[in-house]
Amino acid sequence: MNLGAIYHRMSEQYCYSLDENQLIINIKTGYDVDKIFIYHGDPYDAGIMGGKERWNGKKEEIFFKKRLKDHIWWTTTLCPEHKRCKYYFELHSGDECVYFFEDGFYSEEEMNQEGKILSYFIMPWMNPADVCKTPAWVNDTVWYQIFPERFCNGDKSIDPENVMEWQTGEVGMHDYYGGDIRGIRDKIPYLKELGITGLYLNPIFEAHSNHKYNTRDYKKVDPHFGTNEDLKNLVKEAHDAGIRVMLDAVFNHTGSDHPMWLDVLENGQQSKYADWYMVNKWPVEQGRDTRDGRYFSFAFAEYMPKLNTNNPEVQDYLLDIIRFWIDEFDIDGLRFDVGNEISHSFLKAVRYMTKRMKDDFYLLGEIWHDSMSWLQGDEYDSVMNYPLSTAIADFWVYKNRGRETFEYDINRCFTMYYSQVNDVLFNLLDSHDTNRLFEKAEKNVDIFYQQLAVLFTMPGSPCIYYGTEVIMDGSYDPDCRRCMPWDEIDSGKKDAELSEMKTLINMRKSLQSCKSRNFHFPNDVADERVISYLKIGDNESLQVYLNCGESDAVINFGDNTEVVYSRKWNNTDECSGILGEKGILILKS
Repeated sequence: MNLGAIYHRMSEQYCYSLDENQLIINIKTGYDVDKIFIYHGDPYDAGIMGGKERWNGKKEEIFFKKRLKDHIWWTTTLCPEHKRCKYYFELHSGDECVYFFEDGFYSEEEMNQEGKILSYFIMPWMNPADVCKTPAWVNDTVWYQIFPERFCNGDKSIDPENVMEWQTGEVGMHDYYGGDIRGIRDKIPYLKELGITGLYLNPIFEAHSNHKYNTRDYKKVDPHFGTNEDLKNLVKEAHDAGIRVMLDAVFNHTGSDHPMWLDVLENGQQSKYADWYMVNKWPVEQGRDTRDGRYFSFAFAEYMPKLNTNNPEVQDYLLDIIRFWIDEFDIDGLRFDVGNEISHSFLKAVRYMTKRMKDDFYLLGEIWHDSMSWLQGDEYDSVMNYPLSTAIADFWVYKNRGRETFEYDINRCFTMYYSQVNDVLFNLLDSHDTNRLFEKAEKNVDIFYQQLAVLFTMPGSPCIYYGTEVIMDGSYDPDCRRCMPWDEIDSGKKDAELSEMKTLINMRKSLQSCKSRNFHFPNDVADERVISYLKIGDNESLQVYLNCGESDAVINFGDNTEVVYSRKWNNTDECSGILGEKGILILKS
């Protein structure tokens, strides 16, 4: 048995409370392990710990598992009667059997050695206050991300002086087209009809750029977007339409024209804000990027000096801003820009405050990598699930890979965190920071919809980047921030694309199995480039087939099934059919 491939610890995603009653236990092994049993019970079943008592525990087999590239992930759910749990594992590989305790592996003889004190794994207490709780409404939400400057120009009277004519082609890094809050408000009926229930807005507060990530005033809507009153009305009108609103919190850095930074530039080390930023060399010099380390900034952009979120005064300043946004605008969540560079102590304070103001407030971090240390119930609720977007895209990037690699990559994404976090992960295929989905999909409409079909049937909360519903094109920043093609939409030229997206969104919203965290890969079609996975819900199950190969595939299925979404599908009889190249079939049973 490959003992080096076996891993478990009583922390993080390996042992945690799902709620006040259920305890999730996961263990990772190599592919050579055939069976696992867990012995579990109350630590005090045999008396006080540390005495001569012999503790045994109840033996149960662990059945549920997911395949990863080099490991198998085994999972079970226990319900400890007294909120405590003591446990160890029995692992089988062929005729070999070992027992796994906190201090290592033992044979049966070694485990029963006279005088040996066994180091069991122990969950000491499932304290309700320590359970990671995530806002339930997020799992039911279909998000829509808007880059405000390019979505819709609703009030030309507040256009920037250098505004350009609205157009749908390529855009420049410093172009302005006049998108504003009035334009977003005007399109709320459009968003509601599309089926959107969550709105994520890129920064809207005063900043001298088209992207607004270099904030000058956190309490003032940028004048080219509108007023604070406009934002209040937007949130109210969105709420009236059943749409929640999440704003972008740019707290890693400010703009270089922020009054506090200007004071630092003017007064140097004598500035009362000298420790509000991360300056390493005085006086502060300007006019070049920050690779020389004279002060820290976002990336090496000198016009975005980095805030010192370890400083209690900075923390109080930013907490006051969040409090203002919630009190004044009644927002439902915040997405934290550069969310992995903000101090953990500040994020803990954010959670403590916001969850008392609104217990279902959504805290989302922009983190592109494994984020377990931010997702243990005392900081973010969720992160932007870029690992999932990569996992989905990779199967089409590597055309020689078999479908098991898709299974491994998807399973990795949903074994990284707690189950309740998986329910509210912010799933996306493109954004203002990536090339658009149509380009990722090789500008092939069929691949484009195959990847969307995966997005809408994964656990978590799917997000559509503005324009994806009408297959907007665009490469990397700034080209991914083109203007929304309202002329084509209003003239009916995009009706077919809108209808397709509405069908996918309706499927997501109406079938609980789409949102379910329970799925597995039967791989029941001979072709290695045909993906198939089963989503198991409370009321129904879904079977998803994606033909990523270069020829038609025969799909056979049982009785009592219904096609809920398909492309390039042709029934040959009641229980079988032909799925064309790059086709999609989603069945409900």
